[in-house]
Amino acid sequence: MGINDQSNISADLQIGPTSDGMVRLYIEGDGFGIPMDFFPEEAEEIAEEILAAVERARAAAPASGGKGGKGGKGGPGVSSRRRG
Repeated sequence: MGINDQSNISADLQIGPTSDGMVRLYIEGDGFGIPMDFFPEEAEEIAEEILAAVERARAAAPASGGKGGKGGKGGPGVSSRRRG
């Protein structure tokens, strides 16, 4: 499965700080949970990559809609919630 492949898997994404000073991305779906901890500097790099992807996605979006692609917010099969 690649970044551009559609999926029927649904998952929630939670993002927040841990008590150890890390930034946790927690991905939870039907029957699984994946905690991913990052140092703050690593999390900043990830945030920069996400923002760069946002800009590329906007540039690739059809001129009429501006939202681009299928699946709405979060892309196909992903919903997101930020907790802190």
